[in-house]
Amino acid sequence: MKSISTYDFKGKRALIRVDFNVPIDKATLQVTDDTRIRAAIPTIKKVLEGGGSVVLMSHLGRPKNIPEDRYSMKNCIAIIEKYLGLKIQFATDCIGDRAFEQSASLKQGEVLLLENLRFHQREEKGDVGYAELLSKHGDCYINDAFGTAHRAHASTTIIARFFPNDKMFGYLIEKEIDSVNQVLESDKKPLTAIVGGAKVSSKITIINKLLDKVDNLIIGGGMAYTFVKAQGGKVGKSLVEDDHIKTALEIIDQAKKKNVNLVLPVDTIWADEFSEAAKTGEGKIGEIPDGWMGLDIATDSIKLFNQVILNSKLILWNGPMGVFEMEKFQKGTLEIAKAVAEATKQGAFSLVGGGDSVAAVNKFGLDKHVSHVSTGGGAMLEYLEGIQLPGIAAIIND
Repeated sequence: MKSISTYDFKGKRALIRVDFNVPIDKATLQVTDDTRIRAAIPTIKKVLEGGGSVVLMSHLGRPKNIPEDRYSMKNCIAIIEKYLGLKIQFATDCIGDRAFEQSASLKQGEVLLLENLRFHQREEKGDVGYAELLSKHGDCYINDAFGTAHRAHASTTIIARFFPNDKMFGYLIEKEIDSVNQVLESDKKPLTAIVGGAKVSSKITIINKLLDKVDNLIIGGGMAYTFVKAQGGKVGKSLVEDDHIKTALEIIDQAKKKNVNLVLPVDTIWADEFSEAAKTGEGKIGEIPDGWMGLDIATDSIKLFNQVILNSKLILWNGPMGVFEMEKFQKGTLEIAKAVAEATKQGAFSLVGGGDSVAAVNKFGLDKHVSHVSTGGGAMLEYLEGIQLPGIAAIIND
């Protein structure tokens, strides 16, 4: 495996798999969050400054296998040009004679963006022939798309076999791997994991993995009400996974056996409906009135969680504390984000991952105040769980 830091790019075309799967406004077709594009810029600049040219390839959304304007990579051009400070070329297909002519004629310092890889069904199928065609666009291959590293698609995994001696990670993936390893392998204590979001079922594997690693496990978000009900609390019409009551009890039991400090919310903001216009109240989380639902953690929970966070040396945060998209129910997530930022300021290492957590720190302007914001929710969780990611293995294994 080569290293991007020492590789000689002079006179070479670097084919870079980026993750430009960014949100696009349906009406204006404008990028509404450019985090993933910004994250790829250092890798692109490294190649250009080293005397090479760049061919960028990515997927965008879930198109129905036909060209759709909403999912065209051309919607990303203006943002890429803004951060690179130069004009880039665009290929209206990612394979085909014209696309190959464009990449073959690239001059030093030039950048070509290929059309959406998923406009061809062969991408998600991991088609070898498709991967081989894509490989013709470059002299070397860089995978910098951590968000898709857990998928064995043509452009993320299969393509690496066509660059046996010229494949490497980009700076973004290097940082993602280093950040997760820092959480998993560091001997700094205490290590605190904050796990939120809607459902216990989607986090069972990661929680069980974390119980072998962490000193503190904070549970928030919609999933907390399943834990509360499992212990006999009244949760009204809050989100509860009744078929995972037993799972919640098992997690509580395992935390005790492994001497993990399991921290659950003690109070909640409840509402009469899932709406910004809802009537609200505040009280103990196990005493929610019938017909009401918990939508955020409240005052005492925030104090309890913050005390644990501010005493931590390593912090992993995945999942919000409430429905932070609505102003009425965003305080819990905001205060936890501020606590993580403050702990980081005091010397803790903090890793934030998962779409909603990332959206939250971005919304509150705190993304620059934590150690690392992961661009790959699913990939980060699987890597934390110890699962070998196909896109990572394809580069590491010769």
